[in-house]
Amino acid sequence: QVQLVESGGGLVQPGGSLRLSCAASGFTLDYYVIGWFRQAPGKEREGVSCISSSDGTTYYADSVKGRFTISRDNAKNTVYLHMNSLKPGHTAVYYCAAGGGWGPSGPNPDEYDYWGQGTQVTVSS
Repeated sequence: QVQLVESGGGLVQPGGSLRLSCAASGFTLDYYVIGWFRQAPGKEREGVSCISSSDGTTYYADSVKGRFTISRDNAKNTVYLHMNSLKPGHTAVYYCAAGGGWGPSGPNPDEYDYWGQGTQVTVSS
């Protein structure tokens, strides 16, 4: 059974850090582009960061450049999103997804085949 499971979300104060994990089962992550998306209440799902399956090329949305870092550990079949200097505007449900790609304007969620259930990130004092 193909499954993606996110973890690592929670409540953090502004300026704090979190590391989200995306663990796969039923398939090998390193064959796929992995994307992180987020959806805040009342807003559309947006692409945050992606990492390629081949050479580790990455994409970051302008709003997270310099704050977030995506990485993958193929031995653990897991992709991470390291989030630093968090702001209240980063509050959302964060999802990882596999099977798509990205273009100049970022990733298109409709192109991704597999999705996790999401993990809540809340940045608040």
